[in-house]
Amino acid sequence: MQPADSPAVTEIAVAEGQDGPYGITTGPDGALWLTFVRNGRIARFTLDGGLTTYPLDSSGCRPTVITPGPDGALWFTRYGDHRIGRVTVDGETSSFPVPTPDSGPFGITAGPDGALWFTQMQTDRIGRVTVEGEVTEYRLPGAGPGAVPSAITAGPDGALWFTLNQANAVGRITTSGDVTTYPLPTPGAAPVGITGDGTALWFVEIAAGRIGRISLDGAIQEFPLPDPAARPHAIVAATAGECWFTEWGANRVGRVTAGGEITEYGLPTPSSEPHGIAVGPDGALWTALETGAVARVGR
Repeated sequence: MQPADSPAVTEIAVAEGQDGPYGITTGPDGALWLTFVRNGRIARFTLDGGLTTYPLDSSGCRPTVITPGPDGALWFTRYGDHRIGRVTVDGETSSFPVPTPDSGPFGITAGPDGALWFTQMQTDRIGRVTVEGEVTEYRLPGAGPGAVPSAITAGPDGALWFTLNQANAVGRITTSGDVTTYPLPTPGAAPVGITGDGTALWFVEIAAGRIGRISLDGAIQEFPLPDPAARPHAIVAATAGECWFTEWGANRVGRVTAGGEITEYGLPTPSSEPHGIAVGPDGALWTALETGAVARVGR
């Protein structure tokens, strides 16, 4: 549902459709940073419309999720060649291999310990990489083979929280590597994106068309979207008790409150494939559209 006082939505072209803008985050330099998953590039986009792209050393490395690091650089996963990438705000790029072959790194976040933590979708592991590039991997006991850890975020409890897409659960790992998993109430929900709002964790269920909330003690609530086939993909907290998410299958962005109230906003271009979402330096919500643009949802 789109209320009469809905915020303005503006789309800005940043790439050719085949480039595939995918991940998006706000950098320490006050710019938006994006991954172009289909052509192996990182892009810097300023609020005045300036765009700079940085080619990586492999056009097929498939950069996916991107996040600010504790060292003032941006860090991202390279799903196609199983490496963790780093780019400075001046555009200098480097990367580090993940020890386990064919690991499929996907989600990444800065941890409370001064390192980056990431998921390995194809090998059921959580990885930790220091800013010097030293990688440690943790197995996920009890998750079962093919659990597909997907997105990851830092929680308000000093641990890392992540989704297990095919194990239908949310996981928690401490900085010392202790793992706990919490099964979801809805079968086959296939959780993907996850975020923390400072008090709890919020996640999306791409196959069930629901938004979930898990408290620090493991209690789970689920809020169904009006369209069960909306395929929510990524989620970001704007404030405590307010999160925004993308609906990849329905060409919308949505807002959910702590009470479970959901509001949805359509995007101007049909089938624009919204993926990553971030709070921009201007306080607006920005989402990467895989068909070649970014969308700004004014607040």
